[in-house]
Amino acid sequence: MEPSLEHEVADGIATVVIHNPAKRNAMTLGMWRALPPLLARLAADPAVRALVLTGDGDTFCAGADIGSLSGTYEATTGVALPAEEALAAFPKPTLAALRGYCVGGGCQLAAACDLRFAEEGTRFGITPAKLGIVYAPGSTRRLVELVGPATAKFLLFSGELIDTERALRTGLVDEVLPAGGLDKRVAEFTRVLVSRSQLTQSAVKEFAAGPVEPDRVAYWQEQIRHSAEAAEGIAAFLERRTPRFRWTPPTG
Repeated sequence: MEPSLEHEVADGIATVVIHNPAKRNAMTLGMWRALPPLLARLAADPAVRALVLTGDGDTFCAGADIGSLSGTYEATTGVALPAEEALAAFPKPTLAALRGYCVGGGCQLAAACDLRFAEEGTRFGITPAKLGIVYAPGSTRRLVELVGPATAKFLLFSGELIDTERALRTGLVDEVLPAGGLDKRVAEFTRVLVSRSQLTQSAVKEFAAGPVEPDRVAYWQEQIRHSAEAAEGIAAFLERRTPRFRWTPPTG
């Protein structure tokens, strides 16, 4: 098969698979360009409650397929940045399921997800210093917010790879699973995500992204007033049953 982004939707979870096994799932020019419109379609699908990004086989993503790019700064960042930003802006919870190598553009994509679960033995690195590329300001800020300035500088200055223990300690990943346990844990956790209130999740994503303008505060207050999410959650708690949350993001 040609390098591609494969996807499926099942039980409220959209799974996007980076497929380029001949090059450790490196992202080609076409794959970078395909990701934003794919994410837009999945975001608009009411059946999608959360998204998992993973790699085909035994690795996540070894970065950009440099052979498919012109090798210039503009060519590399010009396709990677829109994909990264589209992933960061996805309006529903996103989780990167990581194994093998999570390097370069692969680490950039993982950092743009809300959460990252990794299998023991995964190796992480961000390698612009090896190529003479200046990491984009937005990508740098996202990495600093995730791991802190010292670890971000270590990764970006050196391009060296780190293991799962250090990735967990520095906040680059949220959970580390033993070999063979990643898929089960991701499936369990995404079922939890699907069972929770989309109103809560959507508001948290927006609030966590940065300063919230007064009109957006008013918007969420309006959504709270006109939804029955809190009433349902409290009733379910008192009745010792699973809540049936109904709120969905407005369309249009």
